[in-house]
Amino acid sequence: MIRRRTALAATLVAVMLAMPLTVGAASPPAARDAGICIPFIYCPTPPPTPTPTATPSVPAVPTDPTKPTGPSDPTGPDDPSDPSDPVAPVTPEATPAPADPVEAPVDAGAPVFTGTPASMGSESLSFTGLRGISIVSVPTVDGGSIRALKISADSITITGFSLTVRPSDGPGLVTTADTMSLQGNVTVYIGSITASSMGGAPLTIGTDTPPPLTDVEPGLLNVSMGLVGSVADLITYSNTDQRIVEAK
Repeated sequence: MIRRRTALAATLVAVMLAMPLTVGAASPPAARDAGICIPFIYCPTPPPTPTPTATPSVPAVPTDPTKPTGPSDPTGPDDPSDPSDPVAPVTPEATPAPADPVEAPVDAGAPVFTGTPASMGSESLSFTGLRGISIVSVPTVDGGSIRALKISADSITITGFSLTVRPSDGPGLVTTADTMSLQGNVTVYIGSITASSMGGAPLTIGTDTPPPLTDVEPGLLNVSMGLVGSVADLITYSNTDQRIVEAK
């Protein structure tokens, strides 16, 4: 969750095909006098060429530029530029279907956890030696299992730590500390995370798809998460306080 070349030969062929095929052809002979002409003795006078009678032309009717060329049809279609024309509905783009959740294989090395994640908050959360983020299934005390986001690292330091464990049928326990430090072979199982990146961008991570390491590796700010559980070689707290809160 949380990339002509114009063919000269073709042009020349097209030009050659377009040229009239009359090069070197003789023009039709003009009409010649069939009689014999002997200068100063006899030379028949050619009959006069009849003068064609001019056909009177019909004067063109001047067009009045101010007169419409045709009657306006009040029943005709409206001007397409008329803003009152109805606008064709725009078909919204189909919303892509959400991706199916990735498989969550059983984590054989996970301990048995309670079915309800605890609520954890912190001002910041930082990692060293972040090795991987994946989606797994972990066992629960009722014999079932839940999906969890598994984070593996060499160490995790939580500043401004607060953890609230609230059973459904009794009072809850709130634990606070200035810091919580998990050292050596750290594995944290989380139900969800809402936080900000070190650059201030909001970040929400669930158990459908694991986020890229680059989203988490620099660290997180203003963290709120559902903590399923955690294991490490050493877990220490500084300035710890605990109190009981009554069930609501």
